[in-house]
Amino acid sequence: MPIIIFTTGGTIDKTYFDIKNEYHVGEPQAAGVMERANVVVDYQVVPIMQKDSLDLTDQDRDTIHKAIASAADDRMIITHGTDTMVRTARHLQDIPGKTIVLTGSMYPAQYRDSDAVFNLGCALIGAQVLPPGVYIAMNGKIFDPARTEKNVALNRFEETPRQ
Repeated sequence: MPIIIFTTGGTIDKTYFDIKNEYHVGEPQAAGVMERANVVVDYQVVPIMQKDSLDLTDQDRDTIHKAIASAADDRMIITHGTDTMVRTARHLQDIPGKTIVLTGSMYPAQYRDSDAVFNLGCALIGAQVLPPGVYIAMNGKIFDPARTEKNVALNRFEETPRQ
């Protein structure tokens, strides 16, 4: 079963822009991460956009939604910035029959100690074994976006109590 990795930008794709150490979203890093990890699963990387998630608009989320809903395959990963990942995941929850796993990283994938490789690996496994639905793979756990938030102070994702 092929897996499509849609890229949208975020910290996972950030790179140094200039000598002042400013970050900017660069080229998608997912293919390089997968190659370095020697992944043997059939996958394809499809860029949608290159934006920091704080800059994503509702129109951008609609663009992501359309790409996911119209994809021929039914198992996919979306690399995304962590600040608004939950919001985008919730925006996708009305797409039936597809397993959609969002992931990202707290540190750019180009960093040796980045969590990008681990998170993308968790998302890859999730995309293969989870039933249809929308999920977030971060911090070694699969989250339900309806009950998840990013704890900025602790730099991790957490479950919220049931409403």
